[in-house]
Amino acid sequence: MSGHSSYVPKTGIERWLDARLPIVRLAHDSAVSYPVPRNLNYLWTFGGILVFMLVAQIVTGIILVMHYTPHATMAFNSVEHIMRDVNYGWLLRYLHANGASMFFIAVYVHIFRGIYYGSYKAPREVLWILGVVIFLLMMATAFMGYVLPWGQMSFWGATVITNLFSALPVIGETIVTYLWGGYSVDNPTLNRFFSLHYLLPFMIFGVVVLHVWALHHVGQNNPTGVEVKNVEKDTVPFTPYATIKDLFGMVVFMIVFGWFVFYQPNFMGHADNYIPANPAATPAHIVPEWYFLPFYAILRAIPDKLGGVLAMGSAIVVLAFLPWIDTSKVRSMNYRPIARQLFWAWLVVCIGLGYLGAMPAEGGYVVASQIFTVLYFGFFVALFVVGLFERPKALPTSIADSVLASAKGGSAARLATATAAEPNVKG
Repeated sequence: MSGHSSYVPKTGIERWLDARLPIVRLAHDSAVSYPVPRNLNYLWTFGGILVFMLVAQIVTGIILVMHYTPHATMAFNSVEHIMRDVNYGWLLRYLHANGASMFFIAVYVHIFRGIYYGSYKAPREVLWILGVVIFLLMMATAFMGYVLPWGQMSFWGATVITNLFSALPVIGETIVTYLWGGYSVDNPTLNRFFSLHYLLPFMIFGVVVLHVWALHHVGQNNPTGVEVKNVEKDTVPFTPYATIKDLFGMVVFMIVFGWFVFYQPNFMGHADNYIPANPAATPAHIVPEWYFLPFYAILRAIPDKLGGVLAMGSAIVVLAFLPWIDTSKVRSMNYRPIARQLFWAWLVVCIGLGYLGAMPAEGGYVVASQIFTVLYFGFFVALFVVGLFERPKALPTSIADSVLASAKGGSAARLATATAAEPNVKG
């Protein structure tokens, strides 16, 4: 949806800068005059929330690093030093630790919204793939960050997850040795993870720039899935309309974030991570952070180690192929009755996998994980098949028509309610 710039420099300095480095024009065209569909709902505010959370994680992380010591004998104590001795260190750490969870909450909403409204379909395939790349980088960054406190769950989580690479034929053992920096998880491992945990957020930021660039080039999707036909009728300027909506959504999100930071800062963590890492004492139940649990359940559902690793990796990578898996010509599942039911069932399956990932790998939990794993991948097969024969509802002719139809429907409903509430004067 990129087009002719509407920016007009007003002062001599602006004209001088615009002729040499049109950064003000870029900001104006991207965040002020950029046209967005007029029917976007609050689910579209999570893109802005994610950018805010990324910046917040980078800023709090940089400050925490000033006081953290990446050494196996001092890491745990340095975190306690941050919590007890550094001015507002407790706040910085809780912002960073809970910020990771809130970051993933926002990204999961963003992903599910994209799937429901078909935001991966042409011409947005590259936009979607870049989003999956960001998701993979986020997972790598979060895993390495979870290791840094060097508590029991940090140490044993690193041991279990890095060991998975040994399942790969030929190169597996070599990869594990390089990750560990030796023959077991120890100080070299912590140093490697610290270095990468510091580097990857800046890589994420770079891919986010490409993601936003791709978004602004092809334009935003919308709840109807209908492309913009008339810019004046179908769109509104990003500022003030989308800006105000994004700010409101961000404030509500920050209130929830603040509640966790100040009232339940350890709710999404694990108690065992307040015990220093001990290679001689294995925790009774090793679990990753909550946002990895669905994939952890898939990993444990496959009896074969290599099969489990491939299944877990496929569960993420398959998302990148959604533009070609979904064969329907209609984007939004609002107009696809069968696909919509499949989506909600799949969402329940994902939540179920998250629950099963937190349970012990025994008895009925393993069987349930295997069933839910089949259902998880079955969704993508069903999406391919359903798209071939599903008969979608009639699409609105334009975004403006869908907005007007919604407004008229709401007015009619209010009129009917008001009429029914009137007293029967004749009686």
